[in-house]
Amino acid sequence: MEQAAGAAWAGGESASGGSVRARGGTGGVEESRERLFRLGAEALTDLELLCVVWGPGPRTPGAPELAGTLLSRSGGLKALVQEEPLALSLLPGVGPVRAAQVLAALELGRRAQRAVERRPKLRTPREIHAYLAPALGALRREVFHVLCFNARNVLVHDARVAEGTMNACPVDPREVFAAALTARATAIVLAHNHPSGDPEPSVQDMGLTRHLVAAAGLLNIKVLDHVVVGDGSFVSMMERGLLPDGEREARRAWSAAGGGG
Repeated sequence: MEQAAGAAWAGGESASGGSVRARGGTGGVEESRERLFRLGAEALTDLELLCVVWGPGPRTPGAPELAGTLLSRSGGLKALVQEEPLALSLLPGVGPVRAAQVLAALELGRRAQRAVERRPKLRTPREIHAYLAPALGALRREVFHVLCFNARNVLVHDARVAEGTMNACPVDPREVFAAALTARATAIVLAHNHPSGDPEPSVQDMGLTRHLVAAAGLLNIKVLDHVVVGDGSFVSMMERGLLPDGEREARRAWSAAGGGG
């Protein structure tokens, strides 16, 4: 299969008879595309992948030079995904088309890491973090999610109920419980990110959690956990024993169902 793909590439024709070579492109872009067909996308460097996404453009610098400059300036792909679209488009040689292309490609990669199940069964804090990390781990502003579960710990709805700044995210309890009630959830997990990368809960985080747990009790909804997502790490308030005592039984049941955190 690989030989056939290589042969088709060498001839400049796709299996359907159309050209797969970039017309008027730089050698760097074509070489990167050829390597992708021969070796697979995983064999390409970050710079080569950016070249493939952008392809040849009418402006200078060319894609390889621009990709190298951009990666060096931003500090790599992980930092690049945090760029604001407008700010990225204003960089010399980038523009709105290239900015949209690279950010869309990075977002597709992040979404591909999400659970493939439409309604995954998330039973432990680690599974919650694995589910949330692709969406929350690289954001530049705080966001607050409510994960809504049925009685079998199956995720029935994931609602982003608040967005804030780099170090704060005002949360309206009405939005939190509107999402839970709409989904007919019997239990919820609260979750938010810390753009600083440090997942340690703040005093404000713990105060908000106490208020939401108290409100949930009035609605007969269990708060199983509050997970704070950082840079490659997380803190589970359930595991830390930071949830109010009223949720002790729910925590015990969830931990037993998941086989421990």
